[in-house]
Amino acid sequence: MADRVERLTNLLALLLETREPLSLRRIRTELAGQYPDGDAAARQAFERDKSALRGIGVPIEMTVVSGSELGGQAQYWIDRSAYELDDLDLDPDEMRALQVAVATIRTDAGQDAIWKLGGAVGNERPSVSAVLPDRPELPTIRAAVSSRSVISFGYRGEPREVEPWGVLLRGGFWYLVGFDHLREGKRTFRVDRIEGDIDVGSPNAFVRPADFDPRSAFPADPKQIGHAADDGVEATVEISAMRAAAIERELGSDRVVHRGADGVIEVLVPATNLDAFRSWVLGLADHAVVLGPAPVRAHIVDWLRAVGTGDPR
Repeated sequence: MADRVERLTNLLALLLETREPLSLRRIRTELAGQYPDGDAAARQAFERDKSALRGIGVPIEMTVVSGSELGGQAQYWIDRSAYELDDLDLDPDEMRALQVAVATIRTDAGQDAIWKLGGAVGNERPSVSAVLPDRPELPTIRAAVSSRSVISFGYRGEPREVEPWGVLLRGGFWYLVGFDHLREGKRTFRVDRIEGDIDVGSPNAFVRPADFDPRSAFPADPKQIGHAADDGVEATVEISAMRAAAIERELGSDRVVHRGADGVIEVLVPATNLDAFRSWVLGLADHAVVLGPAPVRAHIVDWLRAVGTGDPR
């Protein structure tokens, strides 16, 4: 069963994204594996989640169905107009300055604030609202998860055929978790990086593993999210003597590839998720220098140059 904070995040995103009220049974289907199996336990957990969200000001609405076979059933959704913030009309320079400040603070609350103020870690700037990221691919993927249909799409320039086990939100991005026929193993795919259309196969084409646990679908380190270890990218980062001990404790001594006489160290850092990696580097301010590989260093340099020039790219 999913961690409660993760479940709350996914419940919030689901109720924001839905175009029609959802029953608890439908919510449990959409958030497969995140609520207890028993009806009574699931209802109690949902009521606690609903109270928690309402307690922080989330306007969860409820309606009771009447006049059909579903009569008497409660259904839920979030009124987006009541939840969204008014447009603050931040220009690109103001938004990028805010991004740098939040990255330096290095807190989850800071990232939430960026979303609420209309910012994004990447190059896109969504409309100003408190809505968690939405993707046009999600309805198709969710339907395939529910119907146990194999889906096909392009990813990293390769055709992929995937048994979709679940869709989860982590670090501001949606991820598809499933069995990749090309790599013959479990993989995660960032939904916004799916290329082209998603083709959906016949229903009931596979059985999701009984031991599939959403909590283990992603690495604990957000810089590693999205790929298996052998698919990942690692960057070499120079850390100043002042922060060397703390970073070695954070990453582990096996990540240190060079020690200088002046106390400076060089460490290997997961960098497959460039957004998370960039946030980590910026959090160290002038105590970190990305040495390579060249594409990762160029990404950091270009982003900082864009911030300095106010380039809205």
